[in-house]
Amino acid sequence: MRLAAQVEARLKPVCAQLAPVQGLGDMFARCFMNTLETTCHTLENSEVFIITGDIQAMWLRDSTEQILHYLRFAPDCPELSDWICAVIRRQTALVLIDPYANAFNLGPNGRHGYQDQPPAGPWVWERKYELDSLCHVVLLAWRFHRITGRTDFMTSTFFAAMERILDLIATEQNHEAQSPYSFQRSDCPPSDTLPCQGKGTPVAFTGMSWSGFRPSDDACRYGYLIPANLFAATELEHLCAMARTCGREDLSTRSRILAEEIRQGVRSYGMTYTADFGDIYAYEADGLGKQLLMDDANIPSLLSLPYLEICSPDDELYLRTRAFVLSKQNPCFYAGHAACGVGSPHTPEGYVWPIALCIQGMTAVDANERAGILRTLLTTHAGTARMHESFDPNDPSQFTRSWFAWANSMFGELVYRMYEEGELPEAVRLLVESGITSIYA
Repeated sequence: MRLAAQVEARLKPVCAQLAPVQGLGDMFARCFMNTLETTCHTLENSEVFIITGDIQAMWLRDSTEQILHYLRFAPDCPELSDWICAVIRRQTALVLIDPYANAFNLGPNGRHGYQDQPPAGPWVWERKYELDSLCHVVLLAWRFHRITGRTDFMTSTFFAAMERILDLIATEQNHEAQSPYSFQRSDCPPSDTLPCQGKGTPVAFTGMSWSGFRPSDDACRYGYLIPANLFAATELEHLCAMARTCGREDLSTRSRILAEEIRQGVRSYGMTYTADFGDIYAYEADGLGKQLLMDDANIPSLLSLPYLEICSPDDELYLRTRAFVLSKQNPCFYAGHAACGVGSPHTPEGYVWPIALCIQGMTAVDANERAGILRTLLTTHAGTARMHESFDPNDPSQFTRSWFAWANSMFGELVYRMYEEGELPEAVRLLVESGITSIYA
């Protein structure tokens, strides 16, 4: 694939700085290129279909996160720029097919992971409604526009999809009264279905927008997922800017107003006081007085807020929340002999996620913390030179999903950011001084 060769050629300066650790340059390059080389299907209409890896379906969230690290090369690589445009076209086409779906098939082949109620359409692999899925579609379009200046992808079809996204987010502000959505799955763990006849646990109107499922594809305990709502407010503001650029003032105004309503809802219902950390963000709330204090490894998470450009890494509220997330008070923070970090109820209890470790590194204000995260990632890949979904921090040879492209992309992004910030030589020196001279040692 000529495009893959063009991108890989740009990694040579990074690999050169990684050379003192045997195999590290190759590991970085393979992870960075994993999506382009193993998960992409180019279709006859020049659109692109991106699978997650070992699951042959396209998640809206994953397909964005799998390619964000390529955006930096788009301005001076026309073929890559056109390829990302094709991904945007594919995503918006899928939103128009079913904006409540989180994952799609290559075509209308009727493949489904499960037989759910109500039945999914033939294009849909899974119909778990996740607010962040729609936000990731806007994020990719916005960042691509911001870095390239291109507007040619902002067609009538694109804005039709943006209208559907806006309408759905607004509808789900009044989930109890207005939403047509329900989801039920039989013979499954409770995290794979919604209670109350598929409508989820009760919520009150808050200004925030409801989500049935977390970015882990696990059911929300309470319907207002705080990191997803913060994400939605940010991306609605970006949609406001894109719409204004193209003279769509009504869409721009609606996006801005909806973003502020969501932010006000978070301020009123999505924060809490803790004795050890002060005021922090909750993970979920219902507007009826209940909140869930935790964080999950999947993005959007509370830990990922600066990565998503929702706040700065030194924001005081974020730092207090981060301290909670990276403590034993977060029920999804796990520690073992080989690693400590954030995991998820989606995987075995106690397992740490490389994605969360990469996010911890990219949101850290201290370069030494990033270097330490890099060291952890290099000593927990179980000799595979790949990132996994999760691993046992006491025995990293026990892991889930050997082919998980999103995690590989996140490792590539972390290392490339360290290169851009001039941190790699010192990080590599520390690795060698600590005795890590090979990724297979």
